[in-house]
Amino acid sequence: MTDDLHAAVAGPAPAPGPPAFRGRWRIRGRVPGGTASWLPTWDLIATKQLELRRRRGLMVVVVLLTVGLPVLVLGLRLLFHAVDPRSYGPAGSPTVFAALCNPMAEFGFIIAATLGASAGTTDLVAGVFRHLVITGRSRLSLYLARIPAGLSIVLPLVAVAFLFVCLVTDFAGTPPATSINYNGLVVPVHLNETQLKNFLLKNSRQADMAFGVGPASAQAGTRIIDRDLPAIYGDYLDAEPAATYPPDNEMAKIGLWIELEVAIGFLVGLGLGSLTGQRTLSTILMIVLEIIITPILVRVAIPYFLDGQRLIVGVAMDQLRPAGLAGSLGGGGRVLFGARGVLQIPPMPTWAMVAVIVGWIVVWSVAGAWRMATRDA
Repeated sequence: MTDDLHAAVAGPAPAPGPPAFRGRWRIRGRVPGGTASWLPTWDLIATKQLELRRRRGLMVVVVLLTVGLPVLVLGLRLLFHAVDPRSYGPAGSPTVFAALCNPMAEFGFIIAATLGASAGTTDLVAGVFRHLVITGRSRLSLYLARIPAGLSIVLPLVAVAFLFVCLVTDFAGTPPATSINYNGLVVPVHLNETQLKNFLLKNSRQADMAFGVGPASAQAGTRIIDRDLPAIYGDYLDAEPAATYPPDNEMAKIGLWIELEVAIGFLVGLGLGSLTGQRTLSTILMIVLEIIITPILVRVAIPYFLDGQRLIVGVAMDQLRPAGLAGSLGGGGRVLFGARGVLQIPPMPTWAMVAVIVGWIVVWSVAGAWRMATRDA
C-alpha cells in the first residue's frame, strides 16, 4: 500500500533518455548538454538543394545558359544541314567545338557563381536563419550542406551540355583529318613534342621551307631543332585545332577543366555571398572578375605587379586551359602542365598554379563559413 502511494505521488515514469552517441559525433539533431555536429546530414543537404530548385527563375536561367546554349546552336546547325546540305555543312566541326566549349566555361563560371551567391544568402533573404540557429544546428554544418547541394545541380547540367557537344561533334561532324598542311609541310596530327622533333629531322628540307629550321648537316639540324622546338611545337598546336578534332583523352581533359571552372565559380560565389550577405552585390563582383579583370590580367603584363596578376584564379585556370581549346583563341599561348594556356604574361610554376587554384577554393570557403558562424542571428 505504501509503495503504491509513493508511485502515485511520483507521477508517471520519466521519458526515455537522450539518443545514443556514435563515437564523438551525434547522428542527428541536438542532444541536451551535447554539441551539435559540424557534419551536415543527408536530410539537411537535400533540404538546401530543394530550396535552390524552388527558385524557379534562377533554375530557368541556369538551365538556359548551360544546356540551352549548345542545344540551340547545334540544333540550328543540324536543322540547316538537314534542310540544305549543299549550303550548310555538318553541324560538328573543330571550330564549332572550340567556339562552344570556351563560352560554356565562361558562362558556366558566372552561372555557378550566381547560384553560389544565392545559396549563401537564401536563409538571410527568407528570414529563417535565426530560426535555424535557435534549433541548435551547427552553423558550420549549415554552410557545408550548401556545397554538395549546389554542386549537385550545376555540375550535372554542365556535364550533359558537354556530352551533347561531344556527341554531335563525333557523329554529326566532318570526317576527322589525319594531317594538317602548315606552310606546305604535311604533318600528321596529334604528335607530341618528341614525335614532332623526329618528324622534322626525317623531313629536313620540307621543315626548312615551313619553319626555317632545315639543317646544313644532321648534327647542326639537331641543335637548331632543339633550340627552336618549343616555338615550333607551339605553332604546330596553333594550327592543329582549326583542322582536327581533339582526341578522346583531350576531350576528357576539356570536360574536366570546364567542370573545375564551374566548381570554382560556385565555391567562390558561395563564400562571397555568405561573407557579404548580399546576392546581387556578390553576383556583380563575380561578373566583373570573370569578364573584365581576368581578361586584362591574362593578356597585359603590368610592370612590378606580375606576381599580383598570378594570384587571380582566372590567370591560373587560363594557364591550365587544355590545348584543344587554347589554339582556337589565338594569342600564342604556352605549353604548360599538359595544357596550353593563352597567357600573354610569363607563366607561373606548376606548383604556384595549383596553389592559386586550391588557395581560392580554401580561402573563400573558410571566409564564408567563418561569417556564417559569427553572424548575429
